[in-house]
Amino acid sequence: MTEPLATFPARPSRTPPRAASRAPLGVVLSGGGARGAYEAGVLSYVFGELPASLGLTPEVDFICGTSVGAVNGAFLASVIDDPVAGVGHLGELWTEIRLGDVINFGMKHASQVYRVLTGSEKGESVGFFDARPLAALVHREVRWRRLVRNVRSGRLRALTLTTTHVATGRPTLWVEAGPTVPLPTSLPRNVEVRAGRVGVEHVLASAAIPVLFPPIRIGLDLHCDGGLRLNTPIAPAVHLGAERLLVIGMSSHIGSDTPSLAPGQSPGAAFLLGKVLNAFLLDHVTTDLEELARLNSLIDAGERAFGADFMTRVNAELIANGETPRRRLRALAIRPSVDLGRLAGEHMHEERNRVKRELGKTLLGLLDIGEGADADLASYLLFDGAYAARLVELGRKDAAARRDEIADFMFST
Repeated sequence: MTEPLATFPARPSRTPPRAASRAPLGVVLSGGGARGAYEAGVLSYVFGELPASLGLTPEVDFICGTSVGAVNGAFLASVIDDPVAGVGHLGELWTEIRLGDVINFGMKHASQVYRVLTGSEKGESVGFFDARPLAALVHREVRWRRLVRNVRSGRLRALTLTTTHVATGRPTLWVEAGPTVPLPTSLPRNVEVRAGRVGVEHVLASAAIPVLFPPIRIGLDLHCDGGLRLNTPIAPAVHLGAERLLVIGMSSHIGSDTPSLAPGQSPGAAFLLGKVLNAFLLDHVTTDLEELARLNSLIDAGERAFGADFMTRVNAELIANGETPRRRLRALAIRPSVDLGRLAGEHMHEERNRVKRELGKTLLGLLDIGEGADADLASYLLFDGAYAARLVELGRKDAAARRDEIADFMFST
């Protein structure tokens, strides 16, 4: 059992009353670099347009993010007291962003490739890109004091971010929880749980894709992208007590029959890196949701075979053996209806001259692999406002297409 390394001091509870029959809701935000604009589009509809049209206020108990989901999650947590106005601004930030707002890359950084590959003897964090502009953006746009007030008042019960501890490779779960919220203690043993106030450094570390971005120092230790080990943070939401899970993924669940490469064509390093990032950052959503579906199916079968008290008896046995009880969970996953790698490839071909002018020839050469129909690596690094606008609009449309389903999931008891 993982023990927290620190806890909040006890404080009087000021949690506002919540509907007793309302199942706790967790919002789960996964990673994917510049693909995070899609998340922003979904959030702008689910927490902005939809509740405004219904005249209702969404209530969220837990927000759990990793990688770029940590960026969007921290922002959402900071405006959850007025989400309709807040998420609109989040969408605007993505569509107005320029590469220089997020990452720097020039000849100086190109000359540091050797240090990126071999490491630094001076203890400096190195990566292909300089993430200081991203740090400034996160520091400026997330309402940090408001986030603290939202958690302490009970408007949000907990915010969690996930990083990977560089030295050990262990996932670290950072939890900013309200005074009466117990920390998750039944996560896998390799997950280290740390409680306290979440800050800029935690968000940046969670979003630091290895090699591309330098790891971030938190205290004495270096941390990088939490998506390597826990990209879809469903487990923290479940162990905190969520019974409904709104999951926003970055990969399309619709497969393509068209190969990315022509027969006999040999891929380059950039093409392969894009596929590696897909494996690290995107595939967890499907795996986690399939596991939830299997658990729910097992519970349903058990109740049909042994009666309505099946899980009561099973959980009594689990508790007696010191194990975690199980329960049925509702999950609603929203994922792109279009492959974002192919969308990035289309965008770069359509906007090649402008992208080259704004991003520079060196960076364009890294992004535009020109080897297949998709551009997976570019889809993670193309922090371009026009591309982001396409993703934001896609996210909004994908959510709007499921309006009734989302409304029932979010607002029914």
